[in-house]
Amino acid sequence: MLYLDSDLHKDGQMGDWAFVKDRTATQGAVWRSTDGLLYKRTGGEDLRQEGEFQRLVANLGYPVPEIIDSGTENGSFYVTERSLGDASLHDHALADAQRYGRVSDEVISQAASVASELLLAEARHPLPASPWFERAAFAKDVFKENPDFDSARVHDAVDRALDGLAQLPTVHGHLDYGLPNVLPAGVIDWQHHGPVPLGYDVYPALDIVAFKGGNKGYRITPEQRTAYVSALDTTTTALAVPRVSGYLGEFLLVKCFFFLALMRPAEPARPDKHIKWQYRRALFTMGLDQYESSGTIDTGAFPTLEQFTADHR
Repeated sequence: MLYLDSDLHKDGQMGDWAFVKDRTATQGAVWRSTDGLLYKRTGGEDLRQEGEFQRLVANLGYPVPEIIDSGTENGSFYVTERSLGDASLHDHALADAQRYGRVSDEVISQAASVASELLLAEARHPLPASPWFERAAFAKDVFKENPDFDSARVHDAVDRALDGLAQLPTVHGHLDYGLPNVLPAGVIDWQHHGPVPLGYDVYPALDIVAFKGGNKGYRITPEQRTAYVSALDTTTTALAVPRVSGYLGEFLLVKCFFFLALMRPAEPARPDKHIKWQYRRALFTMGLDQYESSGTIDTGAFPTLEQFTADHR
């Protein structure tokens, strides 16, 4: 039986399920079975589509949770899937940073292992080439909120990046891949799935930590980023595709859009949100400058949000 959010008891329980969190940027919630073996998500049409997609890629060998039940009740959709574990690699990285002052190399190795498994599954099942940039970058939102970036200069850089990325196969992608959605046993939360160039999800996975401005509680060292990318290149060596790490600059230019989208605050009385928006604008400009001059983007040169705030008071 599906228990809806309205059935939640005061202690955070509903029948045999314990509340975990509300789903991000959509309706519904996530619940965990009391034995920890299953997760249940409730939602609407978007969750139904996500469930269908997850079943599809599971059959293609993608490392995703197995869906064991789905359906509707009282006008809401639900999906029940097997647990891949309780702690993401983000959780492990944060615990390492708090305990040792740095992310362990074991976390980086686990990240590379899961990413390699996903890469191989993607490469075995290419798709016909199709538009993907607008969905992945939220470019329309970025230009609407930052009209000064809707310029010939920015569009020229995007055209250059997309021309390069057209050399890579198109595959089923996650679009919101990062350590919070990666567990040692696989990848969760395929809500924003869509077509992407091979490698778009996994190659920037450690670099995108820098876009969070240090607010995630840890940083990734240049040596760790290099080791991670090298491990992925070892995986793709046997594939009949160009060296994928050579497109990391293009991937990160798209991420500059992604992390700026929907950041402009609607509330003028929230200086914290305004400074974060200005921070992401600064990272966008830094990334654009670097990509134009070298074809790459060094996220290790990005300031933290704290540094940016101190410099712009």
